[in-house]
Amino acid sequence: MITTLTPALRARALKKTYGSEDAAVHPLRELSIEFPAAKFTAVMGPSGSGKSTLLHVLAGLDTADDGEVILSSARGETTLTGLSEKQLTRVRRESIGFIFQAYNLVPAMTAEENILLPTNLGGGSVDQAFYRQVIDRLGLGDRLGHRPFELSGGQQQRVAVARALVGRPAVIFADEPTGNLDQSAGAEVLGLLRTAVDEFGQTVIMVTHDANAAAQADRTVLLADGRVAGTLEKPTPEQLAAALIEAGR
Repeated sequence: MITTLTPALRARALKKTYGSEDAAVHPLRELSIEFPAAKFTAVMGPSGSGKSTLLHVLAGLDTADDGEVILSSARGETTLTGLSEKQLTRVRRESIGFIFQAYNLVPAMTAEENILLPTNLGGGSVDQAFYRQVIDRLGLGDRLGHRPFELSGGQQQRVAVARALVGRPAVIFADEPTGNLDQSAGAEVLGLLRTAVDEFGQTVIMVTHDANAAAQADRTVLLADGRVAGTLEKPTPEQLAAALIEAGR
């Protein structure tokens, strides 16, 4: 049985290499880490430390050369590494939500169609009461019939957040979700991610370069040279800035 004490996600000895010989780059060097369920974890590190590669491998959007990723959900435990693309696609639809920095909305679809797209592709159904709760909480009720070009950047990101939430995935990944937003819209999105954890009991893993954004998380994992360099519990932006400088040395 999966409980809140069970990590939502575990990575063991992940290795990833791009290129070969002198041109080889090693974004993941036997990286092992656990992410607690129903918590908000930020991942930070210097440029090239492996943040985005780690996020994509954990979410099943990329594959590791070695090691394993184990996802825990209401359906039990699933080892993502080694699954076929068809199997991975099913796991992503059922158990994983992903919020992209560039929103990744379908231009020809309305906000509502974008929100429901992953569920519809998987042939599933949405819990209508939870759907309305998410829409109301995100303030999207009067925007559902609008297409992306008719929405502001903040509204588009709210649609992307709703898309990640409504299927009630075990884990929500967010890749620099505030990177394209102004300060006000960015703070709104961070508040919504906190809501996903605090009100909906979901697990959020966010990659960010912004110490102020990471300070909204319950914990921050620091990466350096493809390895975990440290973990800080509820750090302040100042503590994070100092830790990042140290990690980059």
